[in-house]
Amino acid sequence: MEKKKVRFTTTRMIMLGFFIGALAGTALLSLPIASADGKPANFLDALFVATSAICVTGLSTVVTAAQWSLFGQIVILFLIQFGGLGIVTVMTSMLLLFRRRISLSERLLIQEAYNLDTLGGLVRITKSIVKGAMIVEGIGAVFFFFCFVGEYGPRAVWYAIFHSVSAFCNAGLDLVGDSGFVAFQTNLPVNLITMALIVVGGIGFPVWWDVLGKVKRIREKEIPAGQLWRRLSLHTKLAVTMTVTLIVSGAVLYFLFEYNNPDSMGNLSMGEKIMASFFQSVTTRTAGFQTIPQENLTQASGFLTLIFMVIGGSPSSTAGGIKTVTFFVLTLSVISLIRGKKDLEVFGRRLPEFYVRKASAIFSVSFCCMIAATLLLCATQGWTVMEALYEAGSALATVGLSCGKTGDLNPVGKVIITCCMYLGRIGPITLALSLQSSGKRNNRELPEGRVLIG
Repeated sequence: MEKKKVRFTTTRMIMLGFFIGALAGTALLSLPIASADGKPANFLDALFVATSAICVTGLSTVVTAAQWSLFGQIVILFLIQFGGLGIVTVMTSMLLLFRRRISLSERLLIQEAYNLDTLGGLVRITKSIVKGAMIVEGIGAVFFFFCFVGEYGPRAVWYAIFHSVSAFCNAGLDLVGDSGFVAFQTNLPVNLITMALIVVGGIGFPVWWDVLGKVKRIREKEIPAGQLWRRLSLHTKLAVTMTVTLIVSGAVLYFLFEYNNPDSMGNLSMGEKIMASFFQSVTTRTAGFQTIPQENLTQASGFLTLIFMVIGGSPSSTAGGIKTVTFFVLTLSVISLIRGKKDLEVFGRRLPEFYVRKASAIFSVSFCCMIAATLLLCATQGWTVMEALYEAGSALATVGLSCGKTGDLNPVGKVIITCCMYLGRIGPITLALSLQSSGKRNNRELPEGRVLIG
Protein backbone atom coordinates (compact mmCIF):
# COMPACT_ATOMS: atom_id res chain seq x y z
CA MET A 1 0.00 0.00 0.00
CA GLU A 2 1.44 3.37 -1.06
CA LYS A 3 2.10 5.83 1.74
CA LYS A 4 0.44 9.23 1.56
CA LYS A 5 2.83 12.13 1.17
CA VAL A 6 2.63 14.76 3.90
CA ARG A 7 1.83 18.07 2.27
CA PHE A 8 4.13 20.83 3.54
CA THR A 9 1.54 23.55 4.06
CA THR A 10 2.11 27.07 5.34
CA THR A 11 0.71 26.15 8.75
CA ARG A 12 3.07 23.19 9.06
CA MET A 13 6.01 25.29 7.96
CA ILE A 14 5.22 27.99 10.52
CA MET A 15 4.87 25.40 13.27
CA LEU A 16 8.10 23.63 12.33
CA GLY A 17 10.03 26.88 11.79
CA PHE A 18 9.32 28.22 15.27
CA PHE A 19 10.02 24.79 16.79
CA ILE A 20 13.42 24.48 15.11
CA GLY A 21 14.23 28.11 15.94
CA ALA A 22 13.43 27.54 19.62
CA LEU A 23 15.61 24.43 19.74
CA ALA A 24 18.49 26.22 18.01
CA GLY A 25 18.19 29.12 20.46
CA THR A 26 18.13 26.69 23.37
CA ALA A 27 21.34 25.03 22.15
CA LEU A 28 23.11 28.39 21.83
CA LEU A 29 21.90 29.69 25.20
CA SER A 30 23.05 26.45 26.84
CA LEU A 31 26.66 27.16 25.84
CA PRO A 32 28.97 28.43 28.61
CA ILE A 33 29.79 31.51 26.52
CA ALA A 34 26.12 32.54 26.64
CA SER A 35 26.06 32.90 30.43
CA ALA A 36 27.52 35.84 32.31
CA ASP A 37 29.24 33.54 34.83
CA GLY A 38 30.70 31.27 32.13
CA LYS A 39 28.73 28.24 33.33
CA PRO A 40 26.17 26.41 31.16
CA ALA A 41 22.65 27.59 31.87
CA ASN A 42 19.98 25.22 33.13
CA PHE A 43 18.45 23.47 30.11
CA LEU A 44 14.84 24.31 31.04
CA ASP A 45 15.75 27.96 31.64
CA ALA A 46 17.53 28.12 28.27
CA LEU A 47 14.53 26.47 26.56
CA PHE A 48 12.10 28.79 28.35
CA VAL A 49 13.98 31.99 27.41
CA ALA A 50 14.65 30.85 23.81
CA THR A 51 10.96 30.04 23.33
CA SER A 52 9.94 33.31 24.98
CA ALA A 53 12.26 35.26 22.65
CA ILE A 54 11.32 33.60 19.37
CA CYS A 55 7.64 33.67 20.31
CA VAL A 56 8.08 37.38 21.22
CA THR A 57 6.50 36.82 24.62
CA GLY A 58 8.87 38.32 27.19
CA LEU A 59 8.39 35.97 30.14
CA SER A 60 11.65 34.83 31.70
CA THR A 61 12.63 32.56 34.56
CA VAL A 62 15.93 34.44 34.94
CA VAL A 63 16.93 38.12 34.92
CA THR A 64 18.08 38.77 31.35
CA ALA A 65 20.67 41.39 32.25
CA ALA A 66 22.23 39.27 34.99
CA GLN A 67 22.06 35.77 33.49
CA TRP A 68 23.25 36.26 29.92
CA SER A 69 26.55 37.50 28.52
CA LEU A 70 26.74 39.77 25.49
CA PHE A 71 26.76 36.64 23.29
CA GLY A 72 23.64 35.34 25.01
CA GLN A 73 21.91 38.69 24.64
CA ILE A 74 22.77 38.78 20.92
CA VAL A 75 21.26 35.29 20.51
CA ILE A 76 18.10 36.50 22.26
CA LEU A 77 17.96 39.59 20.03
CA PHE A 78 18.18 37.49 16.86
CA LEU A 79 15.47 35.17 18.16
CA ILE A 80 13.23 38.17 18.87
CA GLN A 81 13.81 39.56 15.37
CA PHE A 82 13.20 36.17 13.79
CA GLY A 83 10.01 35.69 15.76
CA GLY A 84 8.75 39.21 15.16
CA LEU A 85 9.14 39.13 11.38
CA GLY A 86 7.94 35.53 11.13
CA ILE A 87 9.33 32.37 9.57
CA VAL A 88 7.95 33.03 6.07
CA THR A 89 9.38 36.57 5.92
CA VAL A 90 12.78 35.41 7.18
CA MET A 91 12.83 32.47 4.76
CA THR A 92 11.95 34.68 1.80
CA SER A 93 14.54 37.28 2.85
CA MET A 94 17.24 34.60 2.95
CA LEU A 95 16.30 33.42 -0.55
CA LEU A 96 16.49 37.00 -1.81
CA LEU A 97 19.79 37.58 -0.02
CA PHE A 98 21.37 34.62 -1.78
CA ARG A 99 19.75 35.71 -5.06
CA ARG A 100 17.81 32.52 -5.42
CA ARG A 101 14.70 32.56 -7.58
CA ILE A 102 11.39 32.37 -5.70
CA SER A 103 9.51 29.34 -7.04
CA LEU A 104 5.74 29.19 -7.58
CA SER A 105 5.26 26.95 -4.53
CA GLU A 106 7.21 29.41 -2.39
CA ARG A 107 5.14 32.30 -3.75
CA LEU A 108 1.97 30.41 -2.84
CA LEU A 109 3.40 29.91 0.64
CA ILE A 110 4.05 33.64 1.00
CA GLN A 111 0.59 34.47 -0.34
CA GLU A 112 -1.10 32.18 2.18
CA ALA A 113 1.04 33.47 5.07
CA TYR A 114 0.22 37.12 4.29
CA ASN A 115 -3.42 36.29 3.49
CA LEU A 116 -3.21 38.05 0.11
CA ASP A 117 -5.56 37.76 -2.85
CA THR A 118 -2.91 37.81 -5.58
CA LEU A 119 0.54 36.43 -6.36
CA GLY A 120 1.67 39.75 -7.74
CA GLY A 121 4.22 41.82 -5.85
CA LEU A 122 4.96 39.21 -3.14
CA VAL A 123 8.72 39.79 -3.28
CA ARG A 124 8.18 43.55 -3.10
CA ILE A 125 5.89 43.10 -0.08
CA THR A 126 8.48 40.96 1.72
CA LYS A 127 11.18 43.54 1.03
CA SER A 128 8.86 46.27 2.29
CA ILE A 129 8.25 44.40 5.57
CA VAL A 130 11.96 43.87 6.24
CA LYS A 131 12.92 47.37 5.13
CA GLY A 132 10.11 48.96 7.11
CA ALA A 133 11.00 47.00 10.25
CA MET A 134 14.67 47.95 9.98
CA ILE A 135 13.83 51.63 9.48
CA VAL A 136 11.40 51.78 12.42
CA GLU A 137 13.76 49.85 14.70
CA GLY A 138 16.66 52.06 13.60
CA ILE A 139 14.77 55.26 14.37
CA GLY A 140 13.69 53.81 17.72
CA ALA A 141 17.29 52.86 18.54
CA VAL A 142 18.53 56.40 17.80
CA PHE A 143 15.93 57.93 20.11
CA PHE A 144 16.58 55.32 22.81
CA PHE A 145 20.32 56.03 22.61
CA PHE A 146 19.86 59.66 23.63
CA CYS A 147 17.64 58.49 26.51
CA PHE A 148 20.15 55.91 27.76
CA VAL A 149 23.55 57.48 27.09
CA GLY A 150 23.57 59.60 30.25
CA GLU A 151 23.00 56.60 32.50
CA TYR A 152 24.68 53.72 30.65
CA GLY A 153 27.51 55.43 28.76
CA PRO A 154 28.99 53.31 25.90
CA ARG A 155 26.54 50.49 26.70
CA ALA A 156 23.74 52.80 25.56
CA VAL A 157 24.34 51.77 21.93
CA TRP A 158 23.61 48.11 22.63
CA TYR A 159 20.79 48.92 25.06
CA ALA A 160 19.16 51.16 22.46
CA ILE A 161 19.29 48.52 19.72
CA PHE A 162 18.06 45.71 21.97
CA HIS A 163 15.12 47.62 23.44
CA SER A 164 14.08 49.07 20.09
CA VAL A 165 13.87 45.61 18.50
CA SER A 166 12.21 44.16 21.60
CA ALA A 167 9.59 46.93 21.68
CA PHE A 168 8.82 46.87 17.95
CA CYS A 169 8.50 43.07 17.97
CA ASN A 170 6.30 43.31 21.08
CA ALA A 171 8.71 40.98 22.91
CA GLY A 172 9.05 42.79 26.23
CA LEU A 173 12.47 41.40 27.16
CA ASP A 174 14.76 44.08 28.59
CA LEU A 175 18.29 44.59 29.91
CA VAL A 176 17.38 47.04 32.66
CA GLY A 177 17.24 44.55 35.54
CA ASP A 178 14.83 42.68 37.75
CA SER A 179 12.30 45.52 37.93
CA GLY A 180 12.23 46.09 34.17
CA PHE A 181 10.97 49.45 32.92
CA VAL A 182 9.67 50.38 36.37
CA ALA A 183 12.90 52.39 36.59
CA PHE A 184 11.56 54.57 33.71
CA GLN A 185 8.07 55.02 35.11
CA THR A 186 8.35 58.83 35.12
CA ASN A 187 10.66 59.13 32.10
CA LEU A 188 8.50 60.73 29.39
CA PRO A 189 10.81 60.14 26.36
CA VAL A 190 11.36 56.44 27.16
CA ASN A 191 7.62 55.94 27.69
CA LEU A 192 6.64 57.67 24.44
CA ILE A 193 9.28 55.90 22.32
CA THR A 194 8.40 52.48 23.73
CA MET A 195 4.66 52.99 23.26
CA ALA A 196 5.15 54.22 19.69
CA LEU A 197 7.26 51.18 18.76
CA ILE A 198 4.75 48.79 20.37
CA VAL A 199 1.79 50.31 18.52
CA VAL A 200 3.56 50.45 15.14
CA GLY A 201 4.68 46.83 15.47
CA GLY A 202 1.31 45.65 16.73
CA ILE A 203 -0.93 47.44 14.21
CA GLY A 204 -0.06 44.92 11.47
CA PHE A 205 1.89 44.96 8.22
CA PRO A 206 -1.25 45.09 5.99
CA VAL A 207 -2.19 48.36 7.70
CA TRP A 208 1.28 49.69 6.89
CA TRP A 209 0.91 48.87 3.20
CA ASP A 210 -2.56 50.35 3.01
CA VAL A 211 -1.80 53.62 4.82
CA LEU A 212 1.55 54.21 3.10
CA GLY A 213 0.02 53.39 -0.28
CA LYS A 214 -2.79 55.90 0.20
CA VAL A 215 -0.38 58.56 1.53
CA LYS A 216 1.74 58.07 -1.59
CA ARG A 217 -1.31 58.57 -3.80
CA ILE A 218 -2.16 61.75 -1.86
CA ARG A 219 1.39 63.08 -2.42
CA GLU A 220 1.05 62.34 -6.12
CA LYS A 221 -2.31 64.17 -6.05
CA GLU A 222 -4.22 61.09 -7.22
CA ILE A 223 -6.68 61.40 -4.32
CA PRO A 224 -7.55 64.38 -2.06
CA ALA A 225 -6.02 64.41 1.43
CA GLY A 226 -9.49 64.70 2.96
CA GLN A 227 -10.44 61.30 1.55
CA LEU A 228 -7.65 59.32 3.26
CA TRP A 229 -9.88 57.61 5.81
CA ARG A 230 -12.62 56.85 3.28
CA ARG A 231 -10.12 55.28 0.86
CA LEU A 232 -8.56 52.96 3.45
CA SER A 233 -9.47 49.28 3.35
CA LEU A 234 -12.09 47.86 5.70
CA HIS A 235 -9.41 45.86 7.53
CA THR A 236 -7.34 49.00 8.18
CA LYS A 237 -10.35 50.90 9.47
CA LEU A 238 -11.24 48.09 11.86
CA ALA A 239 -7.65 47.61 13.08
CA VAL A 240 -7.09 51.34 13.65
CA THR A 241 -10.50 51.89 15.25
CA MET A 242 -10.09 48.97 17.65
CA THR A 243 -6.50 49.89 18.52
CA VAL A 244 -7.37 53.49 19.37
CA THR A 245 -10.54 52.48 21.25
CA LEU A 246 -8.75 49.87 23.36
CA ILE A 247 -5.79 52.14 24.16
CA VAL A 248 -7.96 55.09 25.23
CA SER A 249 -10.57 53.06 27.12
CA GLY A 250 -7.86 51.02 28.81
CA ALA A 251 -5.97 54.13 29.89
CA VAL A 252 -9.13 55.66 31.37
CA LEU A 253 -9.98 52.50 33.31
CA TYR A 254 -6.44 51.98 34.61
CA PHE A 255 -6.38 55.63 35.68
CA LEU A 256 -9.59 55.15 37.67
CA PHE A 257 -8.67 51.77 39.15
CA GLU A 258 -5.12 52.75 40.19
CA TYR A 259 -5.54 56.42 41.01
CA ASN A 260 -5.29 55.97 44.78
CA ASN A 261 -3.20 52.79 44.82
CA PRO A 262 0.11 53.74 46.52
CA ASP A 263 1.78 50.54 45.26
CA SER A 264 1.24 51.41 41.59
CA MET A 265 0.65 55.07 40.68
CA GLY A 266 -1.01 56.59 43.72
CA ASN A 267 2.08 58.64 44.61
CA LEU A 268 2.65 60.01 41.11
CA SER A 269 1.73 63.46 39.84
CA MET A 270 -1.36 63.87 37.64
CA GLY A 271 0.67 63.92 34.43
CA GLU A 272 2.69 60.88 35.50
CA LYS A 273 -0.50 58.99 36.37
CA ILE A 274 -1.90 59.66 32.90
CA MET A 275 1.37 58.51 31.29
CA ALA A 276 1.53 55.36 33.42
CA SER A 277 -2.12 54.59 32.57
CA PHE A 278 -1.50 54.88 28.84
CA PHE A 279 1.68 52.80 29.06
CA GLN A 280 -0.13 50.01 30.92
CA SER A 281 -2.94 50.10 28.36
CA VAL A 282 -0.53 49.86 25.42
CA THR A 283 1.85 47.26 26.84
CA THR A 284 -0.96 45.03 28.11
CA ARG A 285 -1.91 43.98 24.61
CA THR A 286 1.15 41.75 23.95
CA ALA A 287 4.17 44.02 24.59
CA GLY A 288 5.33 42.83 28.01
CA PHE A 289 7.19 45.91 29.24
CA GLN A 290 5.99 47.22 32.59
CA THR A 291 6.33 50.52 34.41
CA ILE A 292 3.99 49.25 37.14
CA PRO A 293 4.77 46.00 39.00
CA GLN A 294 1.88 43.79 37.91
CA GLU A 295 1.58 42.12 41.31
CA ASN A 296 0.77 45.56 42.77
CA LEU A 297 -2.26 46.17 40.58
CA THR A 298 -5.74 46.18 42.09
CA GLN A 299 -7.99 43.19 41.41
CA ALA A 300 -10.00 45.24 38.90
CA SER A 301 -6.88 46.26 36.96
CA GLY A 302 -5.55 42.70 37.04
CA PHE A 303 -8.76 41.36 35.52
CA LEU A 304 -8.83 44.16 32.93
CA THR A 305 -5.24 43.30 32.01
CA LEU A 306 -6.23 39.66 31.50
CA ILE A 307 -9.02 40.70 29.11
CA PHE A 308 -6.71 43.01 27.15
CA MET A 309 -3.99 40.34 26.95
CA VAL A 310 -6.47 37.90 25.41
CA ILE A 311 -7.54 40.48 22.79
CA GLY A 312 -3.96 41.30 21.81
CA GLY A 313 -2.83 43.25 18.76
CA SER A 314 -3.90 43.29 15.11
CA PRO A 315 -3.63 40.47 12.54
CA SER A 316 -0.37 39.93 10.58
CA SER A 317 1.63 41.90 13.13
CA THR A 318 4.33 41.21 15.70
CA ALA A 319 1.63 41.00 18.39
CA GLY A 320 -0.27 38.01 19.78
CA GLY A 321 -3.69 37.37 21.30
CA ILE A 322 -6.88 36.51 19.43
CA LYS A 323 -6.41 39.87 17.62
CA THR A 324 -8.38 43.10 17.57
CA VAL A 325 -10.35 42.36 14.39
CA THR A 326 -11.37 38.94 15.74
CA PHE A 327 -12.70 40.60 18.90
CA PHE A 328 -14.50 43.23 16.82
CA VAL A 329 -16.22 40.59 14.65
CA LEU A 330 -17.31 38.62 17.73
CA THR A 331 -18.70 41.77 19.38
CA LEU A 332 -20.43 42.83 16.17
CA SER A 333 -22.04 39.39 15.76
CA VAL A 334 -23.50 39.61 19.28
CA ILE A 335 -24.84 43.12 18.64
CA SER A 336 -26.33 42.04 15.30
CA LEU A 337 -28.03 39.06 16.94
CA ILE A 338 -29.51 41.23 19.68
CA ARG A 339 -30.78 43.74 17.11
CA GLY A 340 -32.26 40.96 15.00
CA LYS A 341 -30.04 41.69 11.99
CA LYS A 342 -29.19 38.89 9.63
CA ASP A 343 -25.92 40.37 8.34
CA LEU A 344 -22.91 41.95 10.01
CA GLU A 345 -22.60 45.52 8.75
CA VAL A 346 -19.70 47.87 9.42
CA PHE A 347 -18.41 50.98 7.60
CA GLY A 348 -20.94 50.44 4.82
CA ARG A 349 -19.84 46.84 4.16
CA ARG A 350 -21.36 43.42 4.88
CA LEU A 351 -19.14 40.76 6.43
CA PRO A 352 -19.65 37.16 5.24
CA GLU A 353 -20.71 34.56 7.81
CA PHE A 354 -17.35 32.80 7.35
CA TYR A 355 -15.63 35.53 9.37
CA VAL A 356 -17.95 34.98 12.31
CA ARG A 357 -17.33 31.24 12.27
CA LYS A 358 -13.56 31.73 12.06
CA ALA A 359 -13.55 34.33 14.85
CA SER A 360 -15.67 32.05 17.04
CA ALA A 361 -13.33 29.13 16.40
CA ILE A 362 -10.24 31.18 17.27
CA PHE A 363 -11.78 32.46 20.49
CA SER A 364 -13.17 29.06 21.53
CA VAL A 365 -9.91 27.17 20.96
CA SER A 366 -7.84 29.89 22.65
CA PHE A 367 -10.22 30.00 25.61
CA CYS A 368 -10.09 26.22 26.01
CA CYS A 369 -6.28 26.27 25.89
CA MET A 370 -6.17 28.99 28.55
CA ILE A 371 -8.53 27.10 30.84
CA ALA A 372 -6.53 23.89 30.41
CA ALA A 373 -3.23 25.68 31.12
CA THR A 374 -4.75 27.41 34.17
CA LEU A 375 -5.97 24.09 35.53
CA LEU A 376 -2.54 22.50 35.08
CA LEU A 377 -0.77 25.43 36.74
CA CYS A 378 -3.16 25.36 39.71
CA ALA A 379 -2.56 21.62 40.07
CA THR A 380 1.24 21.72 39.76
CA GLN A 381 2.22 25.11 41.22
CA GLY A 382 -0.24 25.60 44.05
CA TRP A 383 -1.23 29.05 42.75
CA THR A 384 -4.57 30.79 43.07
CA VAL A 385 -6.87 30.74 40.05
CA MET A 386 -6.17 34.42 39.27
CA GLU A 387 -2.40 33.93 39.45
CA ALA A 388 -2.57 30.90 37.16
CA LEU A 389 -4.96 32.66 34.76
CA TYR A 390 -2.67 35.67 34.56
CA GLU A 391 0.46 33.65 33.75
CA ALA A 392 -1.36 31.32 31.33
CA GLY A 393 -3.10 34.20 29.58
CA SER A 394 0.16 36.15 29.31
CA ALA A 395 1.96 33.15 27.78
CA LEU A 396 -0.80 32.13 25.35
CA ALA A 397 -1.30 35.74 24.21
CA THR A 398 2.52 36.16 23.98
CA VAL A 399 2.32 39.24 26.22
CA GLY A 400 5.08 38.63 28.74
CA LEU A 401 3.56 40.41 31.73
CA SER A 402 3.82 38.48 34.99
CA CYS A 403 2.27 38.91 38.41
CA GLY A 404 5.64 37.94 39.89
CA LYS A 405 5.18 34.17 39.64
CA THR A 406 7.31 33.25 36.60
CA GLY A 407 10.49 33.02 38.66
CA ASP A 408 8.77 30.58 41.05
CA LEU A 409 7.91 28.00 38.39
CA ASN A 410 9.02 24.45 39.09
CA PRO A 411 10.25 22.25 36.18
CA VAL A 412 6.72 21.09 35.32
CA GLY A 413 5.45 24.67 35.34
CA LYS A 414 8.29 25.80 33.08
CA VAL A 415 7.31 23.14 30.53
CA ILE A 416 3.63 24.17 30.73
CA ILE A 417 4.37 27.86 30.16
CA THR A 418 6.91 27.05 27.42
CA CYS A 419 4.24 25.07 25.56
CA CYS A 420 1.77 27.91 26.08
CA MET A 421 4.17 30.47 24.58
CA TYR A 422 4.83 28.26 21.55
CA LEU A 423 1.14 27.54 21.05
CA GLY A 424 0.29 31.21 21.48
CA ARG A 425 2.75 32.33 18.81
CA ILE A 426 1.83 29.81 16.12
CA GLY A 427 -1.84 30.02 17.11
CA PRO A 428 -4.09 27.18 18.29
CA ILE A 429 -5.92 27.22 14.95
CA THR A 430 -2.61 26.95 13.06
CA LEU A 431 -1.76 23.86 15.09
CA ALA A 432 -5.16 22.33 14.39
CA LEU A 433 -4.88 23.04 10.66
CA SER A 434 -1.36 21.59 10.54
CA LEU A 435 -2.71 18.28 11.81
CA GLN A 436 -5.46 18.09 9.22
CA SER A 437 -5.34 15.37 6.63
CA SER A 438 -4.58 16.66 3.13
CA GLY A 439 -7.08 14.22 1.65
CA LYS A 440 -10.40 15.10 0.05
CA ARG A 441 -12.90 16.93 2.22
CA ASN A 442 -16.40 15.56 2.61
CA ASN A 443 -18.62 18.51 1.73
CA ARG A 444 -21.89 16.62 1.38
CA GLU A 445 -25.03 18.52 2.37
CA LEU A 446 -27.18 16.89 5.04
CA PRO A 447 -30.79 17.70 6.01
CA GLU A 448 -31.19 20.52 8.49
CA GLY A 449 -31.55 19.68 12.18
CA ARG A 450 -32.85 21.79 15.04
CA VAL A 451 -31.48 22.21 18.59
CA LEU A 452 -32.14 24.56 21.49
CA ILE A 453 -29.49 27.27 22.06
CA GLY A 454 -29.38 29.33 25.25
